[in-house]
Amino acid sequence: MAETFFTDGEAYERFMGRWSRAAGETFLDWLALPPGLKWLDVGCGTGAFTELVLARCKPASIDGIDPAEDQIAFARRKPWAAQAGFRSGDSQALPYGDREFDVAAMALVISFIPDPAKAVGEMARVLKPGGTAGAYMWDFFGNGFTQRPLRAAIAAALDVPVPPNPGQEKATREAMTGFFQSAGFDDVETRTIEIEVSYADFDDYWTSQTALPNPAVQTLRKMPEADVARLKDDLRQRLVGQDGRVKYGARANAVKGRIPQ
Repeated sequence: MAETFFTDGEAYERFMGRWSRAAGETFLDWLALPPGLKWLDVGCGTGAFTELVLARCKPASIDGIDPAEDQIAFARRKPWAAQAGFRSGDSQALPYGDREFDVAAMALVISFIPDPAKAVGEMARVLKPGGTAGAYMWDFFGNGFTQRPLRAAIAAALDVPVPPNPGQEKATREAMTGFFQSAGFDDVETRTIEIEVSYADFDDYWTSQTALPNPAVQTLRKMPEADVARLKDDLRQRLVGQDGRVKYGARANAVKGRIPQ
């Protein structure tokens, strides 16, 4: 997989884990799969989606794979981790045999993979006939990313665009449809998933959004302290509601397909 900024499991969990689960709830409802299946979580990270599958889908088993050793270590420390199998590895060369799984999923991963078509092809290879694969990723071009308010504030303060997130062009519905169709999946469908992003207060929002050195945060750290203070004050005034919480919408693109029988 591509180099990412998500090597700190705790920071990633605060930044994205809860929103992966929120989008994952709708994604799993859309897949509408029966219990007792053998699942593969490709790019499992801290195990946020793995945990959700265990809670919602009653799988016969679930394996998670991710290139980041720190995130795998974080997932293994979770109370439920004994119910899953975790290993480090590359989505573009999955270390599993042909036709091993009933379901393969990528939760907030596809834009970070150098060759998504190859990774989706690998998911097709390890699925049994009739098996299901799916993926979801933030709608970057539709302003659906959970970091949208911070990125917009930084761009306005500097009067220049913030560097794009890596691989965001791979996460459009059209691109994901192409990856799945090229891999030989039938019944390929896409949809958008809407969620509400909600933080207890502004401090929760700020610390969660700035914990990882992604492109927006790297840009923020180069700004003078006085400019950052003004940016924070502006965001606080715009985002904090009467109840003290920070709330706004986010949106993901999702795709699913089925291996021919």
